[in-house]
Amino acid sequence: QVQLVESGGGLVQTGGSLRLSCAASGRTFSRYSMGWFRQAPGKERAFVGTITWSGGTPYYADSVKGRFTISRDNAKNTVYLQMNNLKPEDTAVYYCAADRLPLHLTVRVEDYDYWGQGTQVTVSS
Repeated sequence: QVQLVESGGGLVQTGGSLRLSCAASGRTFSRYSMGWFRQAPGKERAFVGTITWSGGTPYYADSVKGRFTISRDNAKNTVYLQMNNLKPEDTAVYYCAADRLPLHLTVRVEDYDYWGQGTQVTVSS
């Protein structure tokens, strides 16, 4: 069992930056691939990016590639989402998720086993 808690959301102007954190409980955090998703009002949950257990070669949605960076610190049981050059269309609730397959880079919501409660990110124009 893994519990995930996101933090770091807030209100930022267009072009600004935020860093989201996702703290995980449990001693097996390092065995999970981790993903970030977001959900805007009235829309389905959408893939943002994912990273394997080792932190190598993250994979991103085209909409955030070059602006967002995922990293993880297994010693701290934490995964991060650095978001730069934010745009109003990035406004959403952001969720982190854990996949029990450590080498799995997947964009599918249904492949993830555990989810956090989400943190709101609002980008003003």
